[in-house]
Amino acid sequence: MVPVNPTKPPDTQLRVLAILMGGGFGVLLAGLWYVQVFSSKKFADSLEDQAVRTVRLPAVRGKILDRHGQAFAENRPTYNVELYLAELGKHFQTEYVRLRPAGVRLTRAERESLEWAARYNVVSNITAQVSDWLQQPQVIDQRRFQRHYNEVRALPIPLLQNLNPGQVARFAERPGVFPGLDLEIQPLRVYPHGGLAAQVLGTLTRDQSSQVEEDAFYHYRLPDWRGMTGMEGIFDVQLRGTAGTKSMTVNRLGYRQQEIMLRAPEPGNHLVLTLDFRLQRAAEAALVTSLFGAQTRGAAVVLDVHNGDVLAMASAPTFEPVEFMGHIATERWTNVLNHPVQRPMLNRATQENYHPGSVLKMLTGLAALELERLDPKEVFNVVEDPERPGKGCYHVGNRKVKDTVAAGPYDFKKALMHSSNAYFIHQALKPGVLQKMILLGEKFHLGERTGILPRQETAGEFPDQTDLLRRWQPGDTANLAIGQGKVSVSPLQIAVMTAAIANGGKVLSPRLVLRTEPSDPQSGDQANEFPVKVRDELGVKPENLRLIHEAMLAEVEEAGGTGVGATIRGLKIGGKTGTAEIEQGGRVVDKTTWFASFAPVDRPKWAVVVMVESGASGGKTCAPIARLIYEALLKHERDGGQKNAVLAQTN
Repeated sequence: MVPVNPTKPPDTQLRVLAILMGGGFGVLLAGLWYVQVFSSKKFADSLEDQAVRTVRLPAVRGKILDRHGQAFAENRPTYNVELYLAELGKHFQTEYVRLRPAGVRLTRAERESLEWAARYNVVSNITAQVSDWLQQPQVIDQRRFQRHYNEVRALPIPLLQNLNPGQVARFAERPGVFPGLDLEIQPLRVYPHGGLAAQVLGTLTRDQSSQVEEDAFYHYRLPDWRGMTGMEGIFDVQLRGTAGTKSMTVNRLGYRQQEIMLRAPEPGNHLVLTLDFRLQRAAEAALVTSLFGAQTRGAAVVLDVHNGDVLAMASAPTFEPVEFMGHIATERWTNVLNHPVQRPMLNRATQENYHPGSVLKMLTGLAALELERLDPKEVFNVVEDPERPGKGCYHVGNRKVKDTVAAGPYDFKKALMHSSNAYFIHQALKPGVLQKMILLGEKFHLGERTGILPRQETAGEFPDQTDLLRRWQPGDTANLAIGQGKVSVSPLQIAVMTAAIANGGKVLSPRLVLRTEPSDPQSGDQANEFPVKVRDELGVKPENLRLIHEAMLAEVEEAGGTGVGATIRGLKIGGKTGTAEIEQGGRVVDKTTWFASFAPVDRPKWAVVVMVESGASGGKTCAPIARLIYEALLKHERDGGQKNAVLAQTN
């Protein structure tokens, strides 16, 4: 019989191991329950407290340059002292304890009020000490501080802005002297030449919107600018660039913990204008006439007659674009920038309608010459005005039109150079001439915008063929012949017309922008060129244009010509003066004075048009201004020739 072995006693070591493993699993399960169930709300709140916020970083705005690279608008680094509130927690608490009354139980509202007072006191004291240290007075507005604390606490609050080099050096000598302070460098839009070409450059305004091809939602946005008017507005997308993005981790109090750059900002493109800096400066200086000084209200346009490039576009009075980048005082806006008469914000070269006066006699004469209704050598006798001995007049029905010239015989050249109203009214009333004037006006695109400055350009007014069917009277024709009545233009439109007469009949679209180009030449991006555009062809006989050229030259160079005030020895200038009357209630209340010209007559290069409101006359007020502009053109050409000669010798 085989003996049966008794049961093997249990292994103590295995039992201990099993107990330990069971205990470990129990602890793990308890921990999981504690984390996922008991502490779930706490960790959810903590996760929310450690939230990630996105910040929009504006790009550096592109420059606006003249045709030679001279900056009209650019950026420079500005040094600002900023304060991070996250580092002031202990100071807030210390100030709160100091302010809190001992032994008094406060309500919740009282505690919150005291906390606000403590925070403001700390920030205000630091601001005062830094202001005294850097010698730049500054006071933190309480409402501004509270708004910043409530809305963008993670971002630093600006204390001092635009420090000078001495202040920057003083700050760098004592880093960390105050808690939370940092020196930030930001680009600042500047206009180095003040109000030069201000109406062309335009204005900027604060902006918080996102642009195309960038994120639409951000928690925080650093200060940015958007173009409102002028080149800043029209080319805002190109100049503005693409904003960058950084992520910011903030704690439960809303203070910054860390930052990560997600996408760097891409700077905007540069904008190269057709304007010439030196000519623009000369044109604006010339407009400040001795008659009116800084109160001059007028405009001057200089065009290249071969390609339509606007070499200068001046409007007076002007303003400082940088004013719109800060707070404008109500008194400044009301009395200066929004003045009902001066209106410096208005670009008088493009935005205002004016009767052209006798300047339009160039069109009247050309229409009559084209129809062969006018023999340039034929003499027309201007009759004497009985009420003004020695002066002429012309009768249209029962209406008498006064003439500024003396009674007597006039051929075409003499009539144009002396600007006889009677002569050109007589020509316009001949059969077919009015219709030809309207056809030529359509070729010149009078009554239409050129498209050079959208939203800042007037179309003006000019009759069309349908107007002739709507109670058109001979008196209307007489008015149109001398630039009055149903016709109004801008100085730019007259410059385009004058350039077409000068260049042989090409009506050019005025060009104000040469190209946009990348701010980084190494980027590989291509420049975007703006081509020359011929808008129309007059289709007139060259000999008729030659006759107008000769008469315009005589107006400037011959004795008795109304434009002799523009005469420059060695430069043949062809010009036409004009003085348009402004009537209210049948009474003349003001005048608009003109001088439209081109030079040199034998090989035209430039068209120069000057307009001044409330001037004495086109010859007395505007022709001398044009002379100053032509002198600047000649000097600029000489300087350019000398520079090219030096370069040639160097090479």
